[in-house]
Amino acid sequence: MNSPILQLLVLAGIAVFLILRLKSVLGSREGFEGPPRSQAEPAARDRRQGFEVIEGGPDQDITDHVAEDSDAAAALSDMKRADPSFSVTDFLQGARGAYEMILMSFERGNLDEISPFLSQDVFESFAQVVDAREEQGLSVEAEFAGVREISLVDAAFDSETRKGEVTVRFVGELTSVVRDSTGEIVEGTPGQTKRQRDVWTFERIMGSDDPNWRLVATGE
Repeated sequence: MNSPILQLLVLAGIAVFLILRLKSVLGSREGFEGPPRSQAEPAARDRRQGFEVIEGGPDQDITDHVAEDSDAAAALSDMKRADPSFSVTDFLQGARGAYEMILMSFERGNLDEISPFLSQDVFESFAQVVDAREEQGLSVEAEFAGVREISLVDAAFDSETRKGEVTVRFVGELTSVVRDSTGEIVEGTPGQTKRQRDVWTFERIMGSDDPNWRLVATGE
């Protein structure tokens, strides 16, 4: 074997060694890899329900709705620790839909379809009003126009029972007409929108398999 061939074999052996060595250090890459993180971007970040929270800083998902140093903020933080999937913003979006569903079912006297979302006390209170209307021969024609305002009023968390409570203020608009047994209007004006104000408290065991919040208290 002449000298040039021997040199080529030695160089090839060195190249193979270097390739194997690099693979053992860097590993292999498959599929798509996103762009490298900027050195100026904080390394410790947690993404929760579409919100980016810098470790050690305020949780914007909470501070967007209540004061950072309030008891409500502390309770909401405890709820998140008990149930990492909980998002205040997502909850309020769900509460907006629940408000329309529960309010319209109550106005129209259809309580069976919303009973899973009501506590026993609230269901009985609603049922008394619906029964009283039926006894008087009254019927309600109502259409929902939308939620004009929604805000988080308060929150509480029981660490022993893992029960979370969130109180929400709603300002909604709807048309509502009450008719007697003969069809005559006794309350309201057809097509005229009225403003409805409610303060509702919802309750749930955080981290439980049941994702539904129940309405446990109503007020104005």
